[in-house]
Amino acid sequence: MTFPVIGVVGGGQLARMMVPAALELGLGLRVLAEAADVSTADAARHSTVGDYRDLAMLRDFARSVDVLTFDHEHVPAAHLETLMAEGVNVQPTPSALRHAQDKLVMRAAIDRLGLPNPAWAAVRSVPEIVEFGETVGWPVVLKTPRGGYDGKGVRILSGPEEATAAAAWFAAMNPLLVEAKVDFSRELSAMVARRPSGEAVAWPVVESIQIDGVCDEVIAPAPQLAADVAAAARDAALRIADELGVTGAMAVEIFETPGIGAGFLINELAMRPHNSGHWSMDGALTGQFEQHLRAVADLPLGDPRPLAPFTVMKNILGGPNQELYRAYPAALAAQPGIKVHNYGKSVRPGRKIAHVNGLARDGESLAALRARVAEAASIIRNGAPGPAAEQPTTNEAATR
Repeated sequence: MTFPVIGVVGGGQLARMMVPAALELGLGLRVLAEAADVSTADAARHSTVGDYRDLAMLRDFARSVDVLTFDHEHVPAAHLETLMAEGVNVQPTPSALRHAQDKLVMRAAIDRLGLPNPAWAAVRSVPEIVEFGETVGWPVVLKTPRGGYDGKGVRILSGPEEATAAAAWFAAMNPLLVEAKVDFSRELSAMVARRPSGEAVAWPVVESIQIDGVCDEVIAPAPQLAADVAAAARDAALRIADELGVTGAMAVEIFETPGIGAGFLINELAMRPHNSGHWSMDGALTGQFEQHLRAVADLPLGDPRPLAPFTVMKNILGGPNQELYRAYPAALAAQPGIKVHNYGKSVRPGRKIAHVNGLARDGESLAALRARVAEAASIIRNGAPGPAAEQPTTNEAATR
């Protein structure tokens, strides 16, 4: 029997972490990588270096696979529509993916579905930003609709003067998205997966702790989250996946807003495996990378149930230690129950280079689990054993 071949556009860490899942299922996996030294280069047996913005390159790559999926959302929609018209099996489809590619399209869809949305507007000039700010109240958040991630393409404007200073953004992209600045208690993520036949499943809603706009830690499930809010957030994510015809893994990033509406507002969508789902690699019966491959191949989906009362994922960003492996003996000896996932990247300050997962032991407190995970991450990042970074007991009230 010939097993299908999955083609992944993009050679980052998400594609890299699809490799072992594909091997276990017996699926073929080929990667269209941006360069020869990207994260997936030494992990995927079959990889092609090429520019995903080149239609001819995409077309040639698509001929070698049975289904095309993605490590990122940046492939031009027009290219994907052309490929689909030529008979290529693209999952998720361009019509679904555009809601993750363009925040204005996403905001309109959330409104259309009647789901919790912050006040927002498409703006084409500084006066329109000022008008919005005067209407909903300052500060407001200005975003580039396309291309932003990890806090990039986002600017908080405190008043008309700062709106004027942001005028240069219109030269690069127009219109822009402006949103009311939301008071929220913490950030959550609802991850689901859906296959073309319509079957869909959801993992528990998790807490995502951000530092400077970058995910630092994920706690699954989100501690002390009201059951009705968790159910409503999960149901909203499943509805979005169904209504938009999503295929594969999808993350719905959420602001928890106690006492306001349904208790949450939707922030952004990601139609691919997501940082907030990395915990599931070790902490769920079916992790997000296996589930994504099952979904795009239209195989029955796996059970997403968690394997422990809590799982904690901690990102490792580039720091003083340039030789990560030299820290492994100390990190693994200090915390033998921790799982390390290395991305095969060179170390640069602030760059995501790995993450660690830890599952709660019988009777272990969440605080103790977070300390164990933080210690292992700290040793690998800094290159020497030391006290774990101080961890907040809760994600302190924040504003976007």
